[in-house]
Amino acid sequence: MERPLFVVGDVHGHLAELVRALHAAELVDADGGWCGGEAELWFLGDFVDRGPDGVGVIEFVMGLSEQAAGAGGKVDALVGNHEVLLLGMHRFGDEQVPGAPSPRSFARSWTINGGLRSDQDRLTDEHIAWLTSRAVLRLVDDHLLMHSDTLAYLEWGGTIDEVNAAVAEVLRGDDLAEWWECWRRMTTRYAFRGPDGGAVAEQLMRMLGGREVVHGHSVIADQLGVPPAQVDGPLRYADGKVLAVDAGLYSGGPCLVVPLPYR
Repeated sequence: MERPLFVVGDVHGHLAELVRALHAAELVDADGGWCGGEAELWFLGDFVDRGPDGVGVIEFVMGLSEQAAGAGGKVDALVGNHEVLLLGMHRFGDEQVPGAPSPRSFARSWTINGGLRSDQDRLTDEHIAWLTSRAVLRLVDDHLLMHSDTLAYLEWGGTIDEVNAAVAEVLRGDDLAEWWECWRRMTTRYAFRGPDGGAVAEQLMRMLGGREVVHGHSVIADQLGVPPAQVDGPLRYADGKVLAVDAGLYSGGPCLVVPLPYR
């Protein structure tokens, strides 16, 4: 029997809602401890900002990863654009991005995008080491997992390994311009919208692998033009080749724990 496989989109600091959703999916017990056995659970990034306890979410997922491994399961995560923002703020603060056409800094963008001082104050070297060692792309079974629905990842390379290695090198370094470019690329979105979306997804998967793109980042309610509270599941679109799983938790949508393959 194959192990159960699940993904979770953008949590944005909403720890209590995350624990409740995982409990409903029978992956954690009433106390938030792993009870999913050999199941595999992937978070698609954006643990922080816009919600009350981003670092609490990071610590919870780090702990869950250890517990799952001890039970024969797996919990892992991708880096989202808000992780880059959190870490960029920590590292560079209000230092101005060199060569920018107007004043730009991580501090300014972090504030605009819902950064919380409490997350910065609680961020430790252990959190930073864990976050910067996560991938930005993963192929799990036939599912191409990515945070942002963008083709900008391909600017770092033509394979998953090349892209992950390139981003990891940026996040290990001290080049503000490269960090800023990483943040900029990962904020782009909507690559799979419109009449050509299926063809675009197909082209991406021919390069990177997979039969389905699974992403967070772009809120389903925005795609559908409905209030977030009306969203009750992931959105399959682009000729059925793409699955969006970010239901806009920070703006009143549900925390989706999505089984893959999703039917």
